[in-house]
Amino acid sequence: MSAEMLGEGPGIQQSLEQFLVVLSISLGVATLSQIVSWFRRVPYTLLLVVVGLGLAFVDVRLVNLSPELILEIFLPPLLFEAAWNIQWRNLKENLLPVGLFATLGVAISIATVALGLSTLAGVPLEIALLVGAALSATDPVSVVALFRELGAGERLTVLMEGESLFNDGVAVVAFVLLVGIPLGTETFELTSSLARFVTFVGVGVGVGAALGFGISYLTQRFDLPLVEQSLTLVSAYGTYLIAEKLGGSGVIGVVTVGLILGNFGSRIGMNPRTRLIVSKFWEFIAFFVNSIVFLLIGDQIDIVELGDAVPGIATVVGLILAARAVGVFGLSTFHNLLSEEAIGWREQIVLWWGGLRGGVSIALALSVPVALAERQDIIEAVFGAVLFTLLVEGLTTRTVLEKLGLVGGDRALSEEYSELLAQGEALRRVQTYLKELDNNPEIDAEYYSYQKDLVDGEVASINDRIVKFKNEYPQLRMLEQEQLRKRLLDIEADTYAEYIRTGQLSKELSPWVLKIIVEADAAE
Repeated sequence: MSAEMLGEGPGIQQSLEQFLVVLSISLGVATLSQIVSWFRRVPYTLLLVVVGLGLAFVDVRLVNLSPELILEIFLPPLLFEAAWNIQWRNLKENLLPVGLFATLGVAISIATVALGLSTLAGVPLEIALLVGAALSATDPVSVVALFRELGAGERLTVLMEGESLFNDGVAVVAFVLLVGIPLGTETFELTSSLARFVTFVGVGVGVGAALGFGISYLTQRFDLPLVEQSLTLVSAYGTYLIAEKLGGSGVIGVVTVGLILGNFGSRIGMNPRTRLIVSKFWEFIAFFVNSIVFLLIGDQIDIVELGDAVPGIATVVGLILAARAVGVFGLSTFHNLLSEEAIGWREQIVLWWGGLRGGVSIALALSVPVALAERQDIIEAVFGAVLFTLLVEGLTTRTVLEKLGLVGGDRALSEEYSELLAQGEALRRVQTYLKELDNNPEIDAEYYSYQKDLVDGEVASINDRIVKFKNEYPQLRMLEQEQLRKRLLDIEADTYAEYIRTGQLSKELSPWVLKIIVEADAAE
């Protein structure tokens, strides 16, 4: 026993050292991007890629993972974090365009890239299909952050986030179905492939829904933040593994369980503080996993071979831009014929140009089995395309938004006003607490009066500033109304959750407040 433990010791120590090195480099890059103002305009993931390339150039290798483990380790947290944070309330209003982009858009992307590479570059079709599938998954993290910073509009943000969430799942399923073809373990037949696709998706949704609702109702029975946080981590990896074992798509399962826990379970089974703790936890997990993925791709690329592959990469880039254009403009036109909520031409341009590729594409490329002779060619093609989207599209999206007039001019004003509203609410809660302490013999009366006067004075000052803001900028009233509406819905959901936890209700009630608001708006 002791000999075995001693034999395992160096491996454990090496893994710990690699973990610390990756985390240190990631934190260093993140810090640099905040300290140096110029770097704030550069996507964080691009900085990580550059650092990874630098490490490869000096022959420093960070992490050694088998291709079989890449998807199981990296995909669940990346997809769960995205699903946890997207709001179903906003997503369901845009399900038609999101569904079109995430299904037909992925099919268009795979077909265009594959046929183009096969025809123009002479790449075997089965290899070209893998490149197309890997690059059909979009990763708009940095673009969405830019949208929010510049106030580009909520619908544009929802379309970009929603498409990415679902097309990641569809792209991974397509990739998994296609990867066996060049290895000779699978054959492509349209009917059987579609049947397998439906089975993959169905089993994934079923497992994700079962675990998502199960954990949601379980967490109603207790209030233990660390346990609930741990359950979300277990649900992400557990759903993936169980769905894969049952012959389904682990990726679709993770997306499903993330959506349910983020929009249902966190409302009925977690108090606001726990939701915040869990959200911050997943923010770190996504940060760390993205760091590993982008450092890893830079770490595994041969600089000389990458330079030789530039003509082929240029062809791939041209094809994904063309495929993205066909998908966005064509499907948007089709959507506009079916819906009154049209997607404008300016929004279409941003959706086309903002379709960056990132962590999921890289993870898929790295997961290609070593037995495939063209594995390195696939990795270089995907990496080159990802690097282009981050370096060129990512750095110019701000300019595109500004030229198209989609930048919210009142963004800074709205931020300041939101901060005032939050401060006012916080101080009013402090006032309420101080009133409860009035005439409390355990507290010095003079000190109590001093603190109360300070808070009362500050509340009055903030109220005056809020009134002044509303008088000078009438457009801010809409922001106040929207925040009030969301607050009312949250209070209702929290109340139902509390009744369920105490056993006074056996199930979550439908949102009555939302129904009242919708009916009132329709009557106006």
